Amino acid sequence: MRVTILGTAGVLPDPQRAQSGYLLDKDGQLVLVDCGSGVFSRLAQLSIEWTQLDTFLLTHLHLDHMSDLLSIWTARWLLGAPDATLYGPVGTREFITRLLDLFPYIRDHVRVIVHELKAGETLSIAGFEVSTLAMNHYVPTLAYKFDKKLVICGDSEPEPALVDFVRGCKLLIHECSFPDGKPAPLHATPTLLGEVLAHADVEWLILTHLYPSAAAQTEELIKAVRKNFPNEVTVATDLQVIEL
Repeated sequence: MRVTILGTAGVLPDPQRAQSGYLLDKDGQLVLVDCGSGVFSRLAQLSIEWTQLDTFLLTHLHLDHMSDLLSIWTARWLLGAPDATLYGPVGTREFITRLLDLFPYIRDHVRVIVHELKAGETLSIAGFEVSTLAMNHYVPTLAYKFDKKLVICGDSEPEPALVDFVRGCKLLIHECSFPDGKPAPLHATPTLLGEVLAHADVEWLILTHLYPSAAAQTEELIKAVRKNFPNEVTVATDLQVIEL
């Protein structure tokens, strides 16, 4: 499995970082997890076959995690691939229906099948075994586990249930929106994240979804997490590629 981290910023603009997005490639099967602003352009920097990118997962329905979705679907339609499958938390179907209704020229040309997922499910998606876990955010939000190797979390304060969910995985990608000392309701800060994950059996933790105050202190973020989490910790960068 190849993981390409497409975007690593939060809501506020960062000239070095697009918003959230992760491209998974398993034997040529492509899955896009989240697609905030800038992900469309990041994808254009890669050598991918756009018509094969037909499976999409959303962790939640906030703009910085899905604002490029219609741009991608429109591009695929114009390239001769109007069909797509979208997975997301409860509420995704109504949300996407209303969104497409705002753009009839897109709605009338793309064919999207929407599946709503609940926490605690395990199913096959585009050749991946995918399990779901509820996170704690302002709207219904899921973490996804792929092939018992990789976990990608939506926005959330640190969730104790992650300790069991990530057991035996190689990589956990988790938001760390703000440094310690900044108000971060329903988001993660590094010391608390490290405390919650102190006994998590996962080899590598990558911090992402960085607001500018966190992006300016990457070494401090890592040190704060590692006060309690003993395994590898790094900060994500756009277009970082990981082989699992």
